[in-house]
Amino acid sequence: MTEYTDEERKTLRTAAFGAVFLVSHADPGFFASFKESIVGAKALAGASPDLQAVFKAGGLPEVPKGSPAEMESGVLAALQQSTGILAKDPQDLAEFRAVITSACDQVAAASGGVKDTETTAITKVKSALGA
Repeated sequence: MTEYTDEERKTLRTAAFGAVFLVSHADPGFFASFKESIVGAKALAGASPDLQAVFKAGGLPEVPKGSPAEMESGVLAALQQSTGILAKDPQDLAEFRAVITSACDQVAAASGGVKDTETTAITKVKSALGA
């Protein structure tokens, strides 16, 4: 795996955990969000050891703060930036896209089926990833 700077790893973590957060919060409800967050974390844990190391480095992930629109904008920007960062290694980029889109799909399906709002969030995530 390519070496990434601390700032690049932070952006990749924000993108990964932020994508799961966006989909989870597209279907409101504390218990649904809690269950979906666990499913998302497990999905991200299924990444290669190298990508897992990026996800685990640096403590708790940061999700952009502010209004829901500002959080979404920040996460989508991090996802777009992550594709530029990972362009250094096309294999890393392909795996990152696959892991994030799979995690989002699993999160959406985790609590009572996929809602239209979750489908919309997934579409935005995939678009930001260029997937």
